Amino acid sequence: MGRRFTRFALPLALLAASALAGTAAVAEGAGAQRIVTIGGAVTEIAFDLGQQDRVIARDSTSMFPPAAEALPDVGYMRALSPEGVLSVNPDLIVAIEGSGPPQALDVLREAEIPLVEVPEGYSTEAIAAKIRAVAAALDAGDAGEALVGKVTAEIEAAEAHAKVAADGAPRRVLFILSAQGGRIMAGGTETAADAIITMSGAVNAAGGFEGYKPMTDEAIVGAAPDVILLMSHGGPMALTDDDLFALPAIAATPAGESRSVVRMNGLHLLGFGPRTASAITALAEALYGASRT
Repeated sequence: MGRRFTRFALPLALLAASALAGTAAVAEGAGAQRIVTIGGAVTEIAFDLGQQDRVIARDSTSMFPPAAEALPDVGYMRALSPEGVLSVNPDLIVAIEGSGPPQALDVLREAEIPLVEVPEGYSTEAIAAKIRAVAAALDAGDAGEALVGKVTAEIEAAEAHAKVAADGAPRRVLFILSAQGGRIMAGGTETAADAIITMSGAVNAAGGFEGYKPMTDEAIVGAAPDVILLMSHGGPMALTDDDLFALPAIAATPAGESRSVVRMNGLHLLGFGPRTASAITALAEALYGASRT
């Protein structure tokens, strides 16, 4: 891992405190057979650990593997309804940090259903922590360590591959979360977008601020992105290439002049779960081309 990503690694003390806070829930849920997973990465990890037969429902962000989509959907991870979760009669809930709202989690805890919160993060170390947390909750520690080793090795290889692909000339990438009404919301530092861009051998063009924030036209032109990165999705809110490059600020950038845009599945790109290595490779190849890898 590069030194840049040490800021994304969760402090050991924080992880230890989180683990201690969830010890009772993990102990109660070790033999659980009706598990609800909340968060795309959490669900993927549970399936990769071979525990899919125990997962009886998932949230709406859990769309991989395909078998997960056949399970009942209890709602969006940040807007959970306690009634919706309780309706499937779970005996354990495993949720990514940031799930909520807090009041909904309070109701679930009052229902005396073990609830394990998995720490979020955007680095190889953070993914390993997610896997270990889910494995501990499901009493699958050995499988968890095997998965950590596999995923870590894959990410390290993908990052090395991306660095070679960049060939000393990293491209500047602007991740656009939304552009409603021509108002561009971009991903700055301390975000999943920033992490995956850097891990893929590129530079985040919106590196001057933290989080997902609106950018002025002047800031976008000054950022001078070579490529625009978007999540691929359909529907009426989708931003077409023509709409994107018709925006004056985008049109004035190198990306606009060359009409360079990359679209990737949002869960794959930003999920920071077991498939992160393939996301790194896919983005690097989209940015630099297979011939440079």
